[in-house]
Amino acid sequence: MYIVIVGAGRIGFNLAQKLIQDRHAVTIIEKDKGRCEGISQNLDAIVVNGDGCEPGILEDAQIGRADVVAAVTADDEDNLIVCQLAKEVFGIKRTVARVNNPKNERVFTELGVDVPVNATTIIAKIIEEESSFEDFVSLMTFKRGKLALVRVDLTSESPVIDRSVKDLKFPENSVLVSIVRGDQVIVPSGETVLKKGDDVIALTKIENEQQLLDMLVGEVK
Repeated sequence: MYIVIVGAGRIGFNLAQKLIQDRHAVTIIEKDKGRCEGISQNLDAIVVNGDGCEPGILEDAQIGRADVVAAVTADDEDNLIVCQLAKEVFGIKRTVARVNNPKNERVFTELGVDVPVNATTIIAKIIEEESSFEDFVSLMTFKRGKLALVRVDLTSESPVIDRSVKDLKFPENSVLVSIVRGDQVIVPSGETVLKKGDDVIALTKIENEQQLLDMLVGEVK
């Protein structure tokens, strides 16, 4: 895929690095010239120095051919403007935006951002879950409430323990996103083996949440 990232702070840099490792083509737009120079020296990505809220700068980044535009600056207004320009001016089908202020998440959704990512809400959910006795917690919903990002803690009784991801039958439209194992965050492959104590984070359709729970902590069908 070709992905345009607006904002090259810590989140933008790490996101670009991961996407490049996964062999995606990435262009980064960043206002700070010094930061642009640093990124050019450390990442195999096209770097455009400028304001991503300006259509001309977006054109310089060849946004028109992008599969995804991710706005991850520290300014919610900028992130929203970038996503609206991407959709309304350049016809981009999929936009992702960082939401810095949790109060703005609903606005982002109502104004058409496909995936508003509110880290504060996710972290709060995880903290709440850690102090509860539940094995399953919904971290966030997006795409107009049709998709859910969920977390499942694998106990010793889980039927998927010591099984590789490729051997598991996930519910339709569900995908394993990451595994938190101690201090490690693992991006799973088909060969990844699930272990007792793993925190599994998965993306699924809302209506398939129970199926996913049954698969991971109940009987595998």
